[in-house]
Amino acid sequence: SELITSTQTVDSQTWRNPSDHLTLGLVESTAGTSLTTEEFKQTTKENMPVTVVKYEVFLRDVSGSSMEKNITLDHATRIELSCRLDKKYSHLKSLQVTWKRGNETIGHISKTENSWSIQLNIVDNSNLGSYSCTLKDKEEISATFHLQVPNIEGKEKPIISYEGDTAVLICKSSSYTPIAWTWYVTNGSEQIAINDTLLPDKYVINRVSANVTHLKILKVTKEDNGVYWCEAAFELGKSMGKLQLKILSLMVPLKPFLAIVVEVVALVTVIFLYEIYSKKKEKCAKNEREFDQIEQLKTEASNGLENSTARQRK
Repeated sequence: SELITSTQTVDSQTWRNPSDHLTLGLVESTAGTSLTTEEFKQTTKENMPVTVVKYEVFLRDVSGSSMEKNITLDHATRIELSCRLDKKYSHLKSLQVTWKRGNETIGHISKTENSWSIQLNIVDNSNLGSYSCTLKDKEEISATFHLQVPNIEGKEKPIISYEGDTAVLICKSSSYTPIAWTWYVTNGSEQIAINDTLLPDKYVINRVSANVTHLKILKVTKEDNGVYWCEAAFELGKSMGKLQLKILSLMVPLKPFLAIVVEVVALVTVIFLYEIYSKKKEKCAKNEREFDQIEQLKTEASNGLENSTARQRK
């Protein structure tokens, strides 16, 4: 944050695309007429806003560093990218300044003594990508602007659902409004578009708001396991969000309960067997004591009889 500052001048005019809905290779206007992609681009160029949206990187230190800035664009616009060097480096007279788009060198216009800029008409996704400025003296410093369509918020963690339930997948575009949403399911290496009108008993697609879409999968089964994609179409291109659905059997939540039941049954069985063993052992011990007492009585009676006989003999 100490190295980069940026300014953005937002167009006070509201520039609107003549289309309300975008399909593959075709733009349908509100009047019902169809425009080809090339006609759409031409219309866009003719209706480009006059006001320029400016993005600037402030280069504070010439120390061989490199800086990056992400710029999100959802509709056609005219922008200006600037690299401005701190005034303390105004004494550098032999600076070599180069602007590139990817690896291709492009021209620039110098607005002030220490600022170098380029202006771009962003009409479609072919104008997006990385633009960089490089300032070279004894050392080299550069800044890169990444022009991209809005990112779509999916979900990193798998969405868990159970067989027979309804799974709901949600995608959002927080700050930008897509022209259209499309849902896909991955089948092997292919992405197959989901058409809820053809399979109304299986899928329901709701555009909850302009920025949010829901995909409902009814009565999910193991076959519904897999990766799903939501695609948002913007004037400048498309962006996709990824979601993973994991279907569990109804037995899965019962497994911990069944494990506890098994442990309880095993414990009760052990206690029961121990009680039986203890009673048998106690009974055996009692029988042994009674047997010993009988044997002792017999011995005593025998000894008494022998003593009596001996006395009689005497």
